Amino acid sequence: MVLPDIDSLRCFVAAARQLNFRAAARAVALTPAALGQRIRQLEDQLGARLFHRTTRSIVLTEAGLALLPAAQETLDRAGMCVRAARGEIGPTPMDITMGTRHELGLSWVVPQLDAIARAHPTLTIHLYFGSGADLLLRVRTLEVDCAVTSSRLTDPKLDSTRLHPETYLLVGARGLLRKQPLDKAAQAQHHTLLDVSADLPLFRYWRDAPGGGDRLRFAHLRRVGTIAAMRELVLAGKGVAVLPEYLVKPDLKARQMQIVFPDVTPLSDWFRLVFRADDPRRSVYESLAATMLKSPLR
Repeated sequence: MVLPDIDSLRCFVAAARQLNFRAAARAVALTPAALGQRIRQLEDQLGARLFHRTTRSIVLTEAGLALLPAAQETLDRAGMCVRAARGEIGPTPMDITMGTRHELGLSWVVPQLDAIARAHPTLTIHLYFGSGADLLLRVRTLEVDCAVTSSRLTDPKLDSTRLHPETYLLVGARGLLRKQPLDKAAQAQHHTLLDVSADLPLFRYWRDAPGGGDRLRFAHLRRVGTIAAMRELVLAGKGVAVLPEYLVKPDLKARQMQIVFPDVTPLSDWFRLVFRADDPRRSVYESLAATMLKSPLR
């Protein structure tokens, strides 16, 4: 379907309002002949007569009467496009669903919703809580608009902007480590390693760091699905785990946990605001990320 151009619709509306081609031509700054040619081209394109013309009068046909309100609305909306691009009508209200991990969402995202609302009054932020792989999948399938995650991106359909760096620590409960020390590699055979899944997404940050390696051979691996569950089990003395520093900092300060092998500095990563690479709202996400960066991780 070939759509009519704006200038042809403008000529038609002027002629329909004036019912006089000379007056309409003056209104659109064309000659009567040029205006008549525009009207004929529009009629040919639409396959319908828009005017009954006689030597004495011009009258709209049924097709012309039907077209007039739609043509006027199109011109009005085209004018709004110009004003919107010039910033004359302000930003458009927008709903955005942001995905996040449960523990990060509660400790960092939810407490700054009011600050986000003040900085971005036309945005309404909805939240979705999920795991790393689930969040990326939902962004890819457009079920979620964007997501805060430190998961590594390998999907070319996804893009991101950086938020805060995420640092990690290998930790255990003080009570557990008093009873069963872990300051030598051989002692790992008496301990349980906690992680999200069997591919050790968090322990890898310690294992792949300088000085880490595969020297720790744990008696058991326990998969618990979420970082929040890992922290609770570490506090309960059920195992050791690599956890985000921001998450365990209060536990270290309260002397409920301690760092294991403090001479090894685990690799770090970044929290990112992830979105579809082809999402036209990139500037919105970058502005949102800049606001979120003002709030420290906690």
